[in-house]
Amino acid sequence: MKKVFYRGRFIFIPLAVAAFLSLISFVVMQLWNNLLPDILHLGTITFWQAMGIFILCKLLFGFGKGGGRPGWGGGGFMRARMAERFKNMSPEQQEKFKAKMRDRMCNWNDRDRGFGKFDREWNDFKAEGEKKGE
Repeated sequence: MKKVFYRGRFIFIPLAVAAFLSLISFVVMQLWNNLLPDILHLGTITFWQAMGIFILCKLLFGFGKGGGRPGWGGGGFMRARMAERFKNMSPEQQEKFKAKMRDRMCNWNDRDRGFGKFDREWNDFKAEGEKKGE
């Protein structure tokens, strides 16, 4: 049963990609032809031109990573790397690093201004590093 699935995916995946690309190209063509000629006085485009525009946009603007930019907010990979580095620092190095980051970030998260989670986040990094080290 597994061999049939493995052989089938080599046929199914390219067909699914082609169907998805065709659907997106059709949507791009319809949106372009129904909106842009009236708004910007552009000409209409064909299906193949729409596919080319879609592929060009994907090449220029990226293929999307899902979930935003890595390392921002809850980015798992960068957060894990940071926790590992922070775990390996001595307390003096940690304080020096905190001060450097505060300077770099223009003290945007100081307790004086009511953003009191800066130190808590550093302790979270330290705790995450200790959990992974066990």
